[in-house]
Amino acid sequence: MALPLFLPCAAGVESLLADEVKRVLPDLPVNAARGGVSLEGGPADVMVLNLECRLPQRVLIEVAEGAYRDENDLYELARSVDWSQWITPQHTLRVDTTAQRCPLKSLNFAALRIKDGVCDTMRDAFGERPSVDVRQPDLPLMLHVGPERASLYIDSSGEPLFKRGWREDKGDAPLKETLAAAMLAAAGWRGTPEAGGALHDPCCGSGTIAIEAAQIACGIAPGLKRRFAFERLLPFANAEMRAQWQRLKSHATSRIHASAVPIVASDVSFRMVDFARRNAQRAGVEAAISFHGGDALERPAPVLPPDLPGTLMMNPPYGERIDVGGKAARPSAEDRETPDDFFPRLAAHWKRAYTQHPAGWTAYVLSPDMKLPGLMRLKESRRVPMWNGPIECRLFRFDLVSGPMR
Repeated sequence: MALPLFLPCAAGVESLLADEVKRVLPDLPVNAARGGVSLEGGPADVMVLNLECRLPQRVLIEVAEGAYRDENDLYELARSVDWSQWITPQHTLRVDTTAQRCPLKSLNFAALRIKDGVCDTMRDAFGERPSVDVRQPDLPLMLHVGPERASLYIDSSGEPLFKRGWREDKGDAPLKETLAAAMLAAAGWRGTPEAGGALHDPCCGSGTIAIEAAQIACGIAPGLKRRFAFERLLPFANAEMRAQWQRLKSHATSRIHASAVPIVASDVSFRMVDFARRNAQRAGVEAAISFHGGDALERPAPVLPPDLPGTLMMNPPYGERIDVGGKAARPSAEDRETPDDFFPRLAAHWKRAYTQHPAGWTAYVLSPDMKLPGLMRLKESRRVPMWNGPIECRLFRFDLVSGPMR
């Protein structure tokens, strides 16, 4: 059966996600829209998208859509679905809501009416109602209400897809794995000598960028170490679909290989380097990453073969997230703003340490400061809009070359 699918993503990532879905499912038409991509696919495609895609937040299956005026219309929208195709009365459910210019007074009441519609439909069919489980439901539902129309989705992912299944140790402001993957995708970094070359994150924190890069370089599917909500739903629970799911995971496991490029992660905090190393071990990529302590303003560039280019990729501290450590630290622990001289000194260090390599280095910096190139006294060759949660950022590209860097 063909299912309408929607894969939401962070703002600015839509075109990158469309390209990724086309690579994963080349035979299906994909449409980029605001906030994600849409396509039609079968249950097997749902499994592939959850297993293989790095950029979406979830894989949603649209089961109902229509105009509404009040909560009673939402109840009827839920009643229009044959829920017996998806769950039994022994399954549990939860309803989450998102809204855009919604005229309703209470989204909680809207979610309650959706729950009532599902439960009443199941009671009519079986004489029993499913229960609600707000922690780990078998059927996670997502209701989106706009100004006049509403859409009801089954969340086939369950936990959001940035939860890859390996992170236990984290710092004060961990970067989501999906955003790290988006930064790498925007840089065209594919983990090969031809596409990005070596990678160095000099402010690695708990290791998200380096681990995501290493999994890409080693061919490790992002969903290989976790479970998904679809595994408990009826269309995916028969013997044929379970066997296909095992084949998909076995094929993904067979593709794993050693990285063809060096990946280096360093941080001024040895505690964070230890966190990153333990996370990499759980992610299956500890051997692919070289971990070091050291200040980003002083650490020398990794030594590379003359013909191998390098990519610097960093999400440095900024005021909304975390204070800066190392040589750039302010005397007061309460002052969480990035020191004024941090970025000029970083650019000067890059000039000294990274511009002599014959194959060249390219730096990518994620920052909410639209004036960052001026602070660094560098001319960016590209800036890509991205959101780090609620913080609007830009991914700046700087080509590190000898001579005047402007």
